[in-house]
Parts: sequence; structure tokens; C-alpha cells
Amino acid sequence: MSIYIKDLTVIFKNGVTAINHADLEIPNGIFGLLGENGAGKTTLMRVLTTVLKPVSGTVALDKILYSEENYEKIQRKIGYLPQEIELYPNLTVQECLEYMGDLAGVPKAECRKRMEYYLKKTSLVEHRKKKMKQLSGGMKRRVGLVQALLNEPEFLIVDEPTTGLDPEERIRIRNLLVDFSENRTVLLSTHVVEDLAATCNQLAIIHKGSFLYAGSVRDLAEEAQGKIWICKVSDEEKAREVECQYRITSKQYVERGLQLRVISERMPELECVSVPATLEDAYIYVTSQARQ
Repeated sequence: MSIYIKDLTVIFKNGVTAINHADLEIPNGIFGLLGENGAGKTTLMRVLTTVLKPVSGTVALDKILYSEENYEKIQRKIGYLPQEIELYPNLTVQECLEYMGDLAGVPKAECRKRMEYYLKKTSLVEHRKKKMKQLSGGMKRRVGLVQALLNEPEFLIVDEPTTGLDPEERIRIRNLLVDFSENRTVLLSTHVVEDLAATCNQLAIIHKGSFLYAGSVRDLAEEAQGKIWICKVSDEEKAREVECQYRITSKQYVERGLQLRVISERMPELECVSVPATLEDAYIYVTSQARQ
């Protein structure tokens, strides 16, 4: 399944353009949507989940055009995990999922079967009798992921799924998303570059409602190759001077001074060596170019 977006524009009532004539294809598998807060990620997901109607442009899900007469058909094909999820704090995990399955129109016997499968996949079987309010943030996110999968969606949309989680839970959620992308399309929206580096082969960068890049992770990293430098300076005063001239992505104290990671088209006039670009380097480089 692929999702096609053509010339999509969303303008809010206050006149703010949230998405500006955007084109994008989201292929099968796990696809990353990367952008800073306010870039347009959530607006795009609201369009894809049929919550928000665009001003113009077209969206098609598996050749089904997004239009009011098709919304019910599209909604049956979609699972959604929002960034903030509160699933009935006084219900147990099992009660909550049974209720959510019923709301989604999943037959009770089929819902129980799917719930058993996904509780095992997410390591939640032993927690099924706990009330939702007793769960940790990571467990709640896993329950949210299960509820998004109860209707066996062909298109799973997840918004900032690892925000606020400890490193172990972040890894667990990322691995689950990769597992669940085997036979469906998964859109992973985040501002955490590390999450995409660990899960995605394809991604798009959205900035102020426009896509700056769409393609492979490898090709994005190539955008910044030859433009990343490790430079050493003697003290903090010199480091501040360098920060006024270049984009600095990291700064560390080392023996006899500081080590800076610098983005520059040419080698800075400092004690520098060229280093391979990471995905984070490439993201910062591409968005920095857009700000110039």
C-alpha cells in the first residue's frame, strides 16, 4: 500500500498556512516524518486520519481518494497512535482494549484473538489486569499501540511515540514499530532523529509546511558529506567566536580546550578534520539551508 499526496494545502482560520502545496509518496514499510515542533507534522497526520479537511490538493490511500464519501472506508484501513493518549484510567488494560475494539467495530471474538496476539507481542500479558492509571508511560504507549492495531490497519500512523520514555522503552517501541511494518505502511512522525536512524530506510523532512527532502536515509546523509568537521579550540571564548560564524551541532570539553562539531561548506580556518556525516548532521544541514 502507498499513500499519495499531491499539491496539498492546509490554511487555518487565522490565516496561517500549515501545509503549503506539498507533494509526497509514502511507500509500504516504515516511513519517517521528521521536523521540528510546529513544522506541520501533526497537521499532516490530522489530514491523513480524516480529522482535518485540506483547502486544496489531493490525498489517496491505496487509490482511494480522500473525500467525505470515502472517509468511512478510509478510517477502517487506518490505525492511529497520538502523542498524548489517555485511555480510560479506571479501566484495566483488558477492559480498555475490549472497549476500544468495540468502538472500532471489531467483532468480540476477533477482538479477543487480536488482543491476545498483540498483548504477547508488546509484553503486556502480565499487566492486563492492571488499571490504566497504574501503568508507566512506556506501558501506556504500548497499550495505545495495541488499540491502534486492533482493526488490523493497512496504514498505521504514530505521532512522537517515544517522547518522554526512558532509553529501554524507546528501543522497545522502535523495535515493535519495525515488526508491525512488515505487512503494512507505518508513518512514524517525530523530531527525534535517533528514532528514524534506528527504524527507517525512507523519510521526509517537513519545515514550515513544505517538504525539504523526501527519499532514502542514505541519500539524505550524503547531502552533508564533506561538510562536517571536528574542530579544536583553546577555550570557551574562542568557541563562542566560532559559534558566531558556523552552525555547531555539539561541543565537548577535552584535554587542552574544546572540541566542536561544525557544519560548513568549506573547512573552517581552525584545527579541523573532516568526519562522516550522520543523519542528524544531514537534517540540521538541510534545515539550515532552508533558513538562509
